[in-house]
Amino acid sequence: MKTALSIAGSDCSGGAGIQADIKTMSAIGVFGMSVIVSVVAENTSRVISIEDVSTKVISDQIDAVFEDITVDAVKVGMLSSPECMKTVASKLLQYKPKHIVVDPVMYAKNGCPLMRESAIDTLISQVIPVATLLTPNVPEAEKISGMKIETVEDMKLACKKIIGMGAKAVLIKGGHYIGDARDVLYDGKEYSEFVSKRINTKNTHGTGCTLSSAIASYLALGESLAGAVAKAKEYVTSAIENALELGKGCGPTHHFFKYYKN
Repeated sequence: MKTALSIAGSDCSGGAGIQADIKTMSAIGVFGMSVIVSVVAENTSRVISIEDVSTKVISDQIDAVFEDITVDAVKVGMLSSPECMKTVASKLLQYKPKHIVVDPVMYAKNGCPLMRESAIDTLISQVIPVATLLTPNVPEAEKISGMKIETVEDMKLACKKIIGMGAKAVLIKGGHYIGDARDVLYDGKEYSEFVSKRINTKNTHGTGCTLSSAIASYLALGESLAGAVAKAKEYVTSAIENALELGKGCGPTHHFFKYYKN
């Protein structure tokens, strides 16, 4: 069985972070594993508190997985501090997994910050260079590239800038920021665009986590980069279409929509 490892924060409400990643990996058909870097007390409406796991325990978790089980793909999510980023990047350089999908999570769906402002420079210098694919949304891509993104052409220019920082490929997620749900993939040679219908719902908690872990899962299963992105986007769109009416804020997507109804 193919495997995928999520290195990310824990969402106690189950819609995002490690919990969303494991659900996604299981639904797609790979064996999901996790390294928890932060414990986030959050729900569909707000983030209450964040406590980072020590860098020693983060490092030990990564060692525990890699020394025992073959890792076919890695998804990296929330990394809140420079120390955490340096530890994760160092370990990924040590073990050199074939596929590393980095989702540079900066904010929760409700707008609460999940990455310290002081950590963005470390993200750029330490984490982006180890990514085989970086998957920022428009606000995250603006922060990383240092430019305003208002059009598809802007998305393409930002992709080029981020490739220049060391990532092998970049997928900028247009979401509801740029027209339709239009994403732009750049692998350093050519651009690909992925468009899906706009779904009118507030229940999108964890969609970024879900997309990046879905891409990692499909890469683990042997899909090409463009093929993995296309299949992951199709999966996420269906998960949003079947989103769950849970909580008082932005409800979660339905990771197991194929297997049972809401």
